[in-house]
Order: sequence, then C-alpha cells, then structure tokens
Amino acid sequence: MSDRKQKLQDAMAALGLGSHPQCLINGILTEGTGADVQLVDPFTEEVLLTYPDAGEALATKACEAAQNAQVGWAKGISAAARGQVMQNIVGIVLANVEPLATIEAIVAGKPIRDCRIEVAKVAEMFAYYAGWADKLHGEVIPVPSGHLNYTQREPLGVVFQITPWNAPIFTAGWQIAPAIATGNGVVIKPSELTPITTVALVKLAESVGLPDGLVNVLCGLGPTSGQAAIAHAAVRKVVFVGSPETGKRVAVAAAKALKPAVLELGGKSANIVFDDANLEHACLGAQAAIFSGAGQSCVAGSRLLVHKSVHAELVDMLSKGMNNIKLGDPLDDATEIGPISNARQFAHVSDMVALAKNEGASILTRSDTQDQGYFVPPTILTGLSNGTKAAQQEIFGPVVTAIPFEDESDAIELANATDFGLAGAVWTADVGRAHRMADAVRAGTFWINSYKAIHVSSPFGGSLSSGFGRSSGTDALMEYTSAKSVWLDSAPKPRIAFGYVS
Repeated sequence: MSDRKQKLQDAMAALGLGSHPQCLINGILTEGTGADVQLVDPFTEEVLLTYPDAGEALATKACEAAQNAQVGWAKGISAAARGQVMQNIVGIVLANVEPLATIEAIVAGKPIRDCRIEVAKVAEMFAYYAGWADKLHGEVIPVPSGHLNYTQREPLGVVFQITPWNAPIFTAGWQIAPAIATGNGVVIKPSELTPITTVALVKLAESVGLPDGLVNVLCGLGPTSGQAAIAHAAVRKVVFVGSPETGKRVAVAAAKALKPAVLELGGKSANIVFDDANLEHACLGAQAAIFSGAGQSCVAGSRLLVHKSVHAELVDMLSKGMNNIKLGDPLDDATEIGPISNARQFAHVSDMVALAKNEGASILTRSDTQDQGYFVPPTILTGLSNGTKAAQQEIFGPVVTAIPFEDESDAIELANATDFGLAGAVWTADVGRAHRMADAVRAGTFWINSYKAIHVSSPFGGSLSSGFGRSSGTDALMEYTSAKSVWLDSAPKPRIAFGYVS
C-alpha cells in the first residue's frame, strides 16, 4: 500500500469509517448494491479505493429513514433542543479537522491548508444555524375581516441534496445545516468521486446526538441512486450544486415529480478593473479569484475585464505573479494550487485551452510542469473577444480570459453579455462608480475591491444558467420551510355568507 493510501486509510479509521466508502442509512454504514465506482488520486493518478454504487433500493431505504426520523426531530423535541444538538456538531467537527482535511486533500486534490479552513467553516455553518433553530417565527397579519390571522413556518419534510466534487465537505455542511435547523430530514448524495467526508461528517454528527436516520448519505451515481431519490414520494424538495448541464437534468426530473428545486450552478463571472484602481491590490484579487482552488469554483473570476489604459500593465503583473504560486502535493502545507480534481475535468480544461488557441488567443502560462497528476498551470488568455467560446463557456480551471473595455457602459455590457448570473466584482477608487456597477451587473453576489468573500449568514445563488433559489443566510430558512396561514374567527357568530367566508 502506498503512503498516500495508508494516510487515507488511517484518516478514515480515525473517523470510524470502513476501508472503503459506504452509504450511511439510518445510522448504519451500508454497502451499496450497484456497479463499482473508482476513486482516483488526482495527484498520483492511482486508484485509491473502489466501492459499489448505492443503487435504487438503498435510495428508497434512505428516504424512508429520513421520513421516519424527521417527525420526531420536528415535533418530538423543542427547537432549542435541535439547536443544542447542532452546537454539539460544531465541537465534534472542530475536534476532527485533521482527519477530515486529510481525506479531502487526498481524494479531492485540494491543498490541505484550504481543506482545514473549509472544515472549520463547516463548523461555523452549524453554529450559525443552531442559533436560528428557535428563532424562526411567523407573523400576525391585520386582515380587514376582523379575524385573527397568523402564519407559522413549517418544515417541508424530507429534502434530497446533491453536492459536487470541488468542495465536498463544505457544500455538505452548507446544505445540511439549514435543512435540519428548520426541522427537515435529509438524504444527501455527494459526488460519486468524493463521497467520504460527507459520510464522515454525518457519522460524527450522529455521535453527538443527531438522530440516526435524520440525515442519510448515498454514495453513488446520479442516474441510479440520484434519480431514485428524486422520484421517491417522501422527498419534498431537491437541492443541487454542480454543472448547468447536470442541473438541467435534475430540474427536469424534479419537475416531472412536481417538486421544487434549488439549483446552484456555474458561472462566468466578470472581475472588472478600472484605471483608477489600486492595480497591485486588484492583481492579488484577480489571482485569488481564478487561481485559488485551481479555478474549480463556481464564482471564479474567469473573465478579467480591464480598462484598456491599464490592460497590458495588469496582465503583465498577473503573469509575473502566477509564476510565484506554489503548485504541488495537496498534502504539502506549502502547496497553494493542487491538481484538477479528476481526469474528466482535466481533459475538459485542457480542451478549452486548446480551443482558445484555435480561436486566436495568446496564451500566457507557466513553463514548469508537474511530472504526474492532473495539473493545469495558471493560464491567462488574451486577444479574445467576449463572444468567443473560451470567454463564454465555463472552464472550471485556473484559466482566465483578460478582455479590455472602453468605459463604464462598455464594462457593464460585457459583464452582462453571458448566459450566467452568479457573481462579479469591481475594482475602483470611485465610490459612486462602485455602487453603479454593483447595481448594473447581473449577479447574485457582487464584490467591491475584493473577491470571493462569502459567509453562511449571507444569501448565495444566481440566475439564468447559474441556477435559482438561495442556499444560505436567512433566505435558506425560507427555502427549507413553507408558510401556513391560520385564521381564527373571533366574532360572536360565524361570519358565513353564501358561497364564501365574509
């Protein structure tokens, strides 16, 4: 067994997991029944583990378990008690940062220093929603009929969540925490390429009081396990985080079953730099926007729109800066960029760079290469118009297209000339301009003189091909509950008129 495989096995053992990924159904680690799925180390390209797809039968069991546990969670204990269990989860996650981060680094290829931060953020998510568990109130509405009318927020029941391979444990916490805070049961299917940390997270949560079966994890494939869960009668809502292509299939399947969905999809976000900006600051922000996480982020600043007067200068700064970024082993504390997470995505990024070259791009990239692994070096594409495929299609790698613009109106037109509507940013010293850009650019999240700052307390989501719905902040509380309107007739005699209540 290689050293990396041994480290993976040791981390899994420390978290009470078996020797390979298993589903977690009703509190029990359960073997799948379907075809084998391979986990490949993106740094060495060796097969780490093999496990069986959950399959339709386990998807059914997971939905039934969540349905049974949800009733007691929503009605059998107080909202404050739910919040206390979630606070317990905060502590157990923080006590296991290292094994969770180690698994994430090996399986997903993310630098371990980033993984540690993301695990800590998962704890923060549970802490935030723990505080909301007993504060979700309805309202009294002064209706003109004289009735006492009030509303209350009720959990939906069982929610099915699908999370991606680029941030497995982060997106697991992002989805699970608001769902259970509001009294729901959960069936979650992480990407078949990165399932382990989601199982570990839920197993840890169960060890400190989360009821068995309230959250169930399906390790497996979308066409089998995922479709079966979407179709199950217990599931009341579907939440998907991933690519627009897969998101469309999920939305269609949910619509056929008359179930609402929240979709967090891709982006082609515009990072806009004006000539009055602090260029050094903007350059550092641009590096973080596209190169961190090897560019595998839905909000990546993949279109760098720069005022024509400083375009060449900023591109030169960005080109020099990317040569100082440390590429390497995700388990190395010094590594800043790891490999692309899987072979399919590596091929896509490579193909998109080749396509950009055919479209006439000048390609600035690092000359050094890695001897192994799915590495794509930081890359800048120049000489392309905003209408080219490289500027319009999501690359999801450390590749940025730098495009000059003439003035403010031109920048806005370029920024909005995309099928996406997820994020954007502006760098400028003009406060008025900053707010005008924030107002004019179509984006669910917009930064001024910064990039990529997100927090569980702030709403997150997009529009158009970036999806719909919001999955954090108080907006998520609304997504995971429905409003019930209650009417009390306080009149001495019932106010019943012919055919309607007066």
